[in-house]
Amino acid sequence: MAELSLIFYVLLFVVAFLYAAVGHGGASGYLALMALFNVPTVLLRPSALILNIFVSLMAFYQYFRKGKFNWKLFLMLVVVSMPAAFLGGMVVLDPTIYKRILGVILILPIIRFAGFWPQEEGKKREIKLWLSLLIGAVIGFLSGLIGIGGGIILTPVLLLLAWADMKEAAGISALFITVNSVAGLLGNVMMGMELGQDIVWLVAVALGGGTLGSYFGANYFSGTFLKRMLALVLVIACFKLLFA
Repeated sequence: MAELSLIFYVLLFVVAFLYAAVGHGGASGYLALMALFNVPTVLLRPSALILNIFVSLMAFYQYFRKGKFNWKLFLMLVVVSMPAAFLGGMVVLDPTIYKRILGVILILPIIRFAGFWPQEEGKKREIKLWLSLLIGAVIGFLSGLIGIGGGIILTPVLLLLAWADMKEAAGISALFITVNSVAGLLGNVMMGMELGQDIVWLVAVALGGGTLGSYFGANYFSGTFLKRMLALVLVIACFKLLFA
């Protein structure tokens, strides 16, 4: 991996902070940033997954210690998402078409969380087992296929279905990202994985930003603020998916 500039590491810190604040690992942001700085394509997916694991695990810790977690919902989602992510990580193909489709789909939650779509107040809805398994399988496979943890898809889905509030969704998504990133990375290993010599520095910087972001997200940022931040995260991911 070519020597990366100070600007890259500063931006990496900021990206990790923003994503961790809403319970995400930040893979889509890392992928976009590394692509912008001409990191070789072969290094993108495994590098993003490794950063995802460290940052999302820290985010999970912060939300879990504040009691913002639902084990039952998490297990219902992850029981099939992990093997699906492993299979996705073993697939070698050009994901360009899928990225464009996902970029378009992300426009809907962006509109909702940015406040342009009226928000309904109400109680949580009953969680349906068959639907949670289906959601976990689809997001898990796409996570391994593209090199993301899946939180950027899961969080808005949980909120749209009214299965969790904002901070619960962030906590669930954080651990969901961690386990799916591990599974996807294992799939990469099976197909032959390459890492750059700067991976230790990348992890250190991302972990620093993720630690601060998850701490402020779990303890200080309001639900409304988190929704605005999530909208920003989705805009970044959407732009990357459509135009990168």
